[in-house]
Amino acid sequence: MVVWTFCVVVLLCVSMSSGSCADEVPVQEGARREPVLLAHYMPWFSACPPDRQWGWHWTMGHFDPDQMTDERRSIASQYYPRIGPYDSSDTHVLEYHLLLMRMAGIQGVIVDWYGLTDLHDYPELHHNTTQLLKQCERLGMTFVICYEDHTSASLVDAGQLRPAEKVSHVRKEIEWLGKYWFQSPSYGKYNQKPILLSFGHAGLTDSEWSECLSKLPFSLSYFSQDYCRSGAQGGFDWPTPKDGLTKQRTFTRESSQWKAFIPVVFPRFHDTYEEANIRESYGIIPDSNGETFRQTLAMALKGAPAIIQIATWNDWGEGTQIEPSKEFSFRDLEVLRDAWHPSSRMSLRMTEQYWQLPERILRLRRLGRTGDGVLDKAVSAIVAGNLSRACALLDGMDP
Repeated sequence: MVVWTFCVVVLLCVSMSSGSCADEVPVQEGARREPVLLAHYMPWFSACPPDRQWGWHWTMGHFDPDQMTDERRSIASQYYPRIGPYDSSDTHVLEYHLLLMRMAGIQGVIVDWYGLTDLHDYPELHHNTTQLLKQCERLGMTFVICYEDHTSASLVDAGQLRPAEKVSHVRKEIEWLGKYWFQSPSYGKYNQKPILLSFGHAGLTDSEWSECLSKLPFSLSYFSQDYCRSGAQGGFDWPTPKDGLTKQRTFTRESSQWKAFIPVVFPRFHDTYEEANIRESYGIIPDSNGETFRQTLAMALKGAPAIIQIATWNDWGEGTQIEPSKEFSFRDLEVLRDAWHPSSRMSLRMTEQYWQLPERILRLRRLGRTGDGVLDKAVSAIVAGNLSRACALLDGMDP
């Protein structure tokens, strides 16, 4: 069991050796701790098939994934997914993602959520997020919601909401979370309260957020982006290309005055907005052969946080993904495994054969080759940390 140093209560998954999800774990003052490592997850990708057309986040209204060059589809990204562009409703892809996270030492996801309303692709995003939660429950992973703050403003702009109704609208959406997703044994908690993040500042003002939180029938551990709003437990950091790594240092200094904080770790920033003729690029934070990821991780760990957020698992449009790509393969996941277990680095450094296990399972599921439950047994072996058994189970099944 992972033990932490300060008096909080957090829902987390135990190490891969046990493969099960723990109840709330009380943390003792002065004990050694490790932070919970969560990856920010985008559930917004639509692929054809299963959908009738490719979604905006693969095309940005400019690229055509049906066009192939050197066996790659034309997508709205500087980089290319190792498994190719995918659909976020595909439960086999969700399983693939979560298994890779477990192998890398990531304990769960923070999911971008736009609420329950019928605007833009919000219903699709909600459906995909529901599927992801089910997979987190199945695989013993922690699940946290990051509410998109500008959603209420978008609803006002679309004529679906009056400005005076924004606070009550957000409150009702959070109450829905409290009735359903917060009740999941996989949902993350801090100080015995469900964790909720809000992204951006274009929806509710600080005073409106305070009003919203005060009218909830339950308490939250609420974290706002970049700074600690009034009524928030603390803030979480996010990469800002124009500031490079300077912003992370500023956040570390300012957050020391808050009750709690969530630092950010990221590998790079290289968006595709300018190539898609959407807007000027936000700028570039270079990958520097993995050094950006190593530096931001080291900086985050120095602050002794309870939670660290990786930005991101799969924002391909902004190039911040650590999901395996054609360009970087499993490198960023290897960095995490090494950082989380420095005393046994060599024994835990996994071979390419092990890292490929989730991809082999994905490919076999797509082919319909379940092997009379063999694939499920291989998944259970990965969750339990028994990678050699997973390899043995899959040997002979590949076409």
